[in-house]
Amino acid sequence: MSDMDQVDQPIPMPTIDPNMEVELVKASVGTVYHPKISIETENNKLPAEPEGQLTIDVFQTASEIVIESAIAGVGPEDIDINVTSDSVTIRGERHRESKVRDEDYLYQECYWGRFSRSVILPQEVDSEAAEATFKNGILSVHLPKIIKQKTRKLKVKLG
Repeated sequence: MSDMDQVDQPIPMPTIDPNMEVELVKASVGTVYHPKISIETENNKLPAEPEGQLTIDVFQTASEIVIESAIAGVGPEDIDINVTSDSVTIRGERHRESKVRDEDYLYQECYWGRFSRSVILPQEVDSEAAEATFKNGILSVHLPKIIKQKTRKLKVKLG
């Protein structure tokens, strides 16, 4: 069968396990069905909350790598940053101040709940000297680069 023959073939629709719980999700294109994900615990089954992906800017200067993110509606106490010599993980949670019923929304584009983002760094950084600031809803993480000298001149000693 050639590629041209496949173009006219109908695309098979995904099947949903009849035993799987599904939930309705309102979307701009209509109602969408997706499987409910559950986490088994020792005592019961808990629905897993989806985790949003934090949007970031990453840039570098001669001496450091900087990660910036606009995180509106989050306090510094709700942000957790883990730094190693080659990666950074930022986690947090945005809490909604008031409860709004799903049927009362006209638009719902803001993400509420847990979020995270991990970044593999292009260069080794000094995790002990890393600093994070939070001002006007902007998180800035400054990661000093470890500058390793590639060439070292040796003096020859008489032995």
